[in-house]
Amino acid sequence: MNSLEFLGIDHHSVYSSDLEKSKVFFNEILGLEIDPNRPSSLKFAGAWFKIGANGQTIHCLCLPNPDPVTGRPEHGGLDKHVAVRIRDIEPLIARLDAHKIFYTRSKSGRRAIFVRDPDANAIEVIEVSS
Repeated sequence: MNSLEFLGIDHHSVYSSDLEKSKVFFNEILGLEIDPNRPSSLKFAGAWFKIGANGQTIHCLCLPNPDPVTGRPEHGGLDKHVAVRIRDIEPLIARLDAHKIFYTRSKSGRRAIFVRDPDANAIEVIEVSS
């Protein structure tokens, strides 16, 4: 019997070369609220964005990115990525289209898309019914 009980993911970190561009993408385009209750005394700039319940966040780290931002696969499903759930994907697709932000649809036929933030970090967004 396994005595370990994982409770979920607290946060996922992504690199950001321009924190203001990241804030526009995550806050204004994706609609994620900035979490002011996360640590702010770190030795580098950053921002935390609330996603889902139970304090889950995406943490933008304003640090040099050791990964290449060019030459990445066009489809984020072929790259390292974070996958998040959304109740209705259509309003997000409308926002991405309105801002002319490129995304690809899931190759599996699921109601899911892959989008990249300004630093080429891939995000999968999956529509779930419950």
